[in-house]
Amino acid sequence: MDLTLPDDATLTRDGFVPETRSGRVLVLACGALAREILALIELNGWDHVDLHCLPALLHNRPDRIPAAVEEAVSRRGADYEQTFVAYADCGTGGLLEATCQRLGVQMIPGAHCYAFFDGLATFAAREELTAFYLTDFLARQFESVIWKPLGLDRHPELRDMYFGNYETLVYLAQTEDAELTTRARAAADRLGLAFERRYTGYGELATVLAENI
Repeated sequence: MDLTLPDDATLTRDGFVPETRSGRVLVLACGALAREILALIELNGWDHVDLHCLPALLHNRPDRIPAAVEEAVSRRGADYEQTFVAYADCGTGGLLEATCQRLGVQMIPGAHCYAFFDGLATFAAREELTAFYLTDFLARQFESVIWKPLGLDRHPELRDMYFGNYETLVYLAQTEDAELTTRARAAADRLGLAFERRYTGYGELATVLAENI
């Protein structure tokens, strides 16, 4: 079942909660990481952690991410002992890091979620300039996050303009899910790209959360 999050959703292991709680840790995250972070909260028994998600579609407008993060930290952070921002740079060109430094909160290192799922050093060493990446979330939400927002449902002729410089769709899989692999392969076919699957698990997301919360 897909996990659909309303905007400004705060979650605990027991589900949605209407307000934050003093003395706890707030993880402020991209909605694209909600499943993975909730799984890690459950796996590690992090009962002191609440997860607040911003809309995943902000990735289509990365210039808006720093302001959205700042607004959420300003509105909710005071009710928590600690806030951790579960975003990497995500295309903000360093602006999110500067915002987090000014606010005094930590964030995930690296360029984007592909890097920390694959491992920062491993990802950097690959230098795959012609690879287009999917995660579990993007394989699941390919239609609503990539295909339709780019207008490819209405103008399929734009495909080569957006993806003509790519050669391979690389699916970085967080789980062993045959259906998601099928979806990712279908996405590669729709984009006219070769397909490669790599199992990463939660990668360095698990490590960085454990070190910071």
